[in-house]
Amino acid sequence: MKILFMGTPEFAVPSLQALVTAGHELVGVFCQPDKPRSRMKVTACPVKEYALSQNIPVFQPEKLRDGEAMKAVETLAPELIVVAAYGRILPDEMLAYPKLGCINVHSSLLPKFRGAAPINWAILTGEQMTGVTIMHMAHDLDAGDMILQGTTPIDPDETAEELYNRLAELGGDLVVRAVAALADGTAARTPQDDSQATLAPMLTRDLSPMDFSRPAQALHDQVRGLYPWPAAVMELDGLRCKVLRTAITEETTAQAPGKLVQADKRGLKIACGDGKVLELVTIQPDGKKAMAAAAFLMGHPIKL
Repeated sequence: MKILFMGTPEFAVPSLQALVTAGHELVGVFCQPDKPRSRMKVTACPVKEYALSQNIPVFQPEKLRDGEAMKAVETLAPELIVVAAYGRILPDEMLAYPKLGCINVHSSLLPKFRGAAPINWAILTGEQMTGVTIMHMAHDLDAGDMILQGTTPIDPDETAEELYNRLAELGGDLVVRAVAALADGTAARTPQDDSQATLAPMLTRDLSPMDFSRPAQALHDQVRGLYPWPAAVMELDGLRCKVLRTAITEETTAQAPGKLVQADKRGLKIACGDGKVLELVTIQPDGKKAMAAAAFLMGHPIKL
């Protein structure tokens, strides 16, 4: 099948690889323009790097609505457009062009977590299961009919980065199955229940500050869900620190939320709003490298 692929970050690469391995004709790849990594260096995105390694033509339009991107689509004449974390909203004329339509690889169990950061929000809100949905694209964001879904449990200590990598691989497996179903006319069109829809907006640093009046589990989920960016942050003995890894202990305490329960070579533990104790495992003080909390205390002892 002649497929035009649209994607940008590492998440999209397994889907593109799977389509190539399955023997489809990739007529081109759309990805976002290269971004400067420093004053002297511009970095290509992961999808572009893989596409070039496979001799697939790469297009990086600045805009999708100026007519030039649509001309490129018409020249490539795909039967199907596959989108995975492209980062742009396709105009209606582009959605309507391929005879088999446009499908999207979305990293949540729709209709939950429509939007830009579904992996993070699944963890931030304490979900125990998530997955990938392959869906027909529609005008409204992530609201199209579903073709198929794959589910996976979220490990209690899994970070957004770790889950991101697992769901990327799952997306690759599912998109090949969905394309095969489209080719033989058996692809499902299951409407989403809009009443069950939730949103997963872009992450910002406003989500970073830790409030220890919250339960230990909610704080643990915040740390996992915001890793590696923008990361949960707190002030520790006057120093601003990113909190990169935590663990929920079996301990309880009558200490006020935010008070240190332990700060020695055995660990760094803080009281939470539900009376439970959260252990800080890995932190990163401003201007320093990430380190174990015990290592931090060796150079910065704290009195309870």
